[in-house]
Amino acid sequence: MKQESAQKFSANSDYRQTLNRLKLEFERRYNDQKPASIASLTEYELIRTLGSGAFGTVSYSILLASVLKKLIKRRTSGEYFAMKILSKERIVYQKQLQHTTNEKRILQAIRFPFVVNLETCYKDNSYIYLVMPFVNGGEMFTLLRRSRRFSEPQATFYGAQVALALEYLHGCNLIYRDLKPENMLIDYRGYVKVTDFGFCKVIKDRTWTLCGTPEYLAPEIIQAKGYGKSVDWWSFGVLLYEMSAGYSPFYINSADQMALFERICKAKYKFPKNFSTDLCDLVHHLLQTDLSRRYGNLRNGCEDIKQHAWFKSTNWYAILNRELPAPYVPKLQGPGDASLFDVYDEHNLKVASKCQYAKEFAEF
Repeated sequence: MKQESAQKFSANSDYRQTLNRLKLEFERRYNDQKPASIASLTEYELIRTLGSGAFGTVSYSILLASVLKKLIKRRTSGEYFAMKILSKERIVYQKQLQHTTNEKRILQAIRFPFVVNLETCYKDNSYIYLVMPFVNGGEMFTLLRRSRRFSEPQATFYGAQVALALEYLHGCNLIYRDLKPENMLIDYRGYVKVTDFGFCKVIKDRTWTLCGTPEYLAPEIIQAKGYGKSVDWWSFGVLLYEMSAGYSPFYINSADQMALFERICKAKYKFPKNFSTDLCDLVHHLLQTDLSRRYGNLRNGCEDIKQHAWFKSTNWYAILNRELPAPYVPKLQGPGDASLFDVYDEHNLKVASKCQYAKEFAEF
């Protein structure tokens, strides 16, 4: 809630200057890292599991390293948070220490209406604990599957927020690399929060790591050419298509990943009949294998997207300030209501009696 009231965007100001100020603030926080506190989780009440996941790269389908997310409540204030719990042993075993360090540093430094950020961080003998605001409207993925597909006004509402989030992240020299409905949460007012920054990193020019989710990968990642922030705009095109169609443009009814990658690299897809001409045009300009033609990567940057006809009715400052009524507002009983998240079996964490990997996590 603090973030909503702290930031007010004025239509009278130059938004480019605003982005530059936000970049400088990000850099200051990124370079002034606060080390994780030694865990004393007694100030929190652990309520329930919100999710479980894994570290992974696209070249593996097995579960690589467990990640738990739990709903917690601060005993003194009654505030609710989401706590991401990562096993130090599995981080090291799966060579994810750099990714995890990047995630923590980035989450500590980012501040924007449509991204989550880190409240605090702890570590103990066995685990790392990342504490973030609890965004209790559930995953966009769940909402999309329940709705089958979104109307174009609803997709435009969410798409505008994601475009602004990517513009902010790119302005901070961050590449996100894992845009998909599963990584977007809906808040209590129906607005979007991009979450899960495990693949996010600061980038100066190009990077070569093969990571992400197969159906959202840009051709240049698959082809191992080295890539930049333009891969996020490709994923944005896939997201717009999936929100409006209910399925990915490159979906194949097969486990053959090479066939999927071939379709992506050839940009082989068809538009459903329900897509408007403007939506087809925008997706076409985003799903460009030629980087010199891909929207978001041209001289005008994100402006080519924001000024596109599909967004013609979008009031960007009203979106930034969350002044518009959302097309869907989750029905919630209060800030601690987790009913829109799946139910998981509860397991107690077993913390080792001696500190594991003290050297590797000394600076964490």
